[in-house]
This record gives sequence, C-alpha cells and structure tokens, in this order.
Amino acid sequence: MKLKVLVTPGDGIGPEITAEAIGVLQEATQAGGHTLELDYKRIGGVAIEQDGTPLPADTIAAALDSEAVFLGAVGDDKFNALPASTRPEAGLLGLRAHLGGFANLRPVFAFKELTVNSPLRPEIIDGTDIMFVRELLGGLYYGKPRGWDKEKGVGLNTMIYTRGEVERVARTSFQLAQKRRKKLCSVDKANVLEVSQLWRDTVIEVAKEFPDVELEHQFVDAMSMHLMKRPRDFDVVVTENTFGDILTDEASVITGSLGMLPSGTIGGKIGLYEPAHGSAPKHANKNIANPLATILTGAMMLRHAFGLDAEADAIVKAVRKVLEAGFRTQDLARTNPEGLTVLGTREIGAKVRETVKELLK
Repeated sequence: MKLKVLVTPGDGIGPEITAEAIGVLQEATQAGGHTLELDYKRIGGVAIEQDGTPLPADTIAAALDSEAVFLGAVGDDKFNALPASTRPEAGLLGLRAHLGGFANLRPVFAFKELTVNSPLRPEIIDGTDIMFVRELLGGLYYGKPRGWDKEKGVGLNTMIYTRGEVERVARTSFQLAQKRRKKLCSVDKANVLEVSQLWRDTVIEVAKEFPDVELEHQFVDAMSMHLMKRPRDFDVVVTENTFGDILTDEASVITGSLGMLPSGTIGGKIGLYEPAHGSAPKHANKNIANPLATILTGAMMLRHAFGLDAEADAIVKAVRKVLEAGFRTQDLARTNPEGLTVLGTREIGAKVRETVKELLK
C-alpha cells in the first residue's frame, strides 16, 4: 500500500523531531510492505520568512491532495509583534480549518519507566490510560466577534458552539469509548456558561445512541483536580477547545513530560497528526529535543489514517523498550539521571528505529 503523506516540519525543533519520526515511520512501513510517499511544504514562521504568509497556498493544496498531514511544530517569539492573524500559529489554525478535522485525539498514559519524572506518586498514576477528545474547530479560538481595542483597553473573544458541532465530537468520543473501556466523561462549565449548558444537553442526547457506554459529567475546574488525584478513573474524556487544550497540558505531568504526548486530529477530509507540545525555539538545532511524542504521533497516523495497527503497535512497543533499556533524552533524565544513558534527538531516534526493525522482522 502507498501512503501519501504531506510533511510540514514547521519551526524551532519541528524539523529535527519530524526527521526522526519519519525515519521510524519508514522503517515500520517498509517492514510491512508499504511505501511512504512524502511531500514537504512550509508552514508557520519559516513560511512567513520565505513566502510572506504562515500558510502558503501550495501547502493547503498539497494537504488536500494527501491522505494524511504530519506536522512538527509552529511558533517563534520573534513573530510576537505581528497581528495575531499573521503569526505562525495562524497557519496552524488555518490548516486545521481547511482540513476540517474537529476531533483532536490526545492520549495520556503513564509509562512505568517514567513514573519518577512525574510529581505525582506512582500509586496515583500507575496504569493511567486516558484518551482526551478535544473539540478543535469551535469555541474561543474560532468564535466571532473577537478583537483587541488598545485605545479603549478592551479585549473580546467569543465562545460559541452549535448543536451540530457538539453532536459530531460527542459521537466520535462515544465510538472511541466503545472500543476501549466503555466509559466517557464529558467536561464543561454548565453551572456558569450557557454554551456549556448546550454542550451538556447535546452530549446527553447523543448518549442515547450508545447505551453500552457509561457517561459522566464533570465541571472543568473539578476535572483539573480529579486528573491529579485519580487519573486512572477516566477512559475517554471529551471537552471543548479551550478546556481541552489546558487539561491535556496539565495531564502531561502524568506522562512525565510534554515531550511524550502525541496527538492526531480526525473527522475531516484529511487527518492532521502533530505532537501536543510547542516549537521550543531555544532548543532548536542543539540535538537535545525529545522526538518521542512525534514518533508516537506517527504511530497514531498509521493507526487512524491507514489502519496499520501492527506497525503502530510496533512503534509504541519500541518506544517502551528504549525507555526500559534506560535511554532518555535530556528532559526525561533531569529527575533521576543515575543509571540512565542520556541521548540526543538523533541518537534516541536511531534507537527506536533499530528496535522497530527488530520487532517487525
């Protein structure tokens, strides 16, 4: 099978981590008798500098002509003086809108080998396996009107959802829960926000289609506490755009590092797969960035975009084996460096590639 993928490495550490993930993907797909057909385009700050826009037209065209889009990271503080609509992040928001993916999947899991990296006690996080489903095309990030009147000292953002937008992400979440532990938690702020009252009412209505899935509701402030006290109680968690962004970053302490969190966006014309962390420009080109989230994102792409579960499983298992062997990137070795071998971006990528090759012999 030919896998047609557009690669947009982006800014900061994006090109480095993307290169390692692509190397792992090539190893896994070749072993399975598949061929990666890769096209590379610019997005974000590098596109601003070379094309004058954070999202060039040829990037959009190539994305829509692909079967999946694999993205590194976008953003750089040197563009902060630009209007929000022309910053690197606007390129990412624009790409998401063009692709139409509305369900952002963000798995949060506790690797036993990394429990020492978490500030939470091992007995709290051990066995945690949560699939967050973040609604990605609505809410505060896209709602209008929006703006900042500097003279009047007024800023405005609008949180808005339609019933249809909530229905589709809720239905996707219930379907995912059916394939897992059949539990879904919907997170909102229905005690204060009318838009959350719409959200909760709609989720309850969609739940009637899935009688085999247990549904619970949590307010977002309470959920932020529950994640730190009893994360193992949750299976699939669905929430709106802003809440999902914040909760999944908070949940990174369970995994031990933002550098371990993959993500993928489904539901639209083309799936978009990107690590959950940012571009970290201060770490760029130093061979110290952690590529494991991006490598795990590649596994998500194989699973959700192409149905290659065996190859995806091999990548996840390879990452675990590399960690079990005591190999770490700099960010994963700060807490307890004794007995560990600290590797650079390229070196740990090579370890995962070698392990994938062994697993898929």
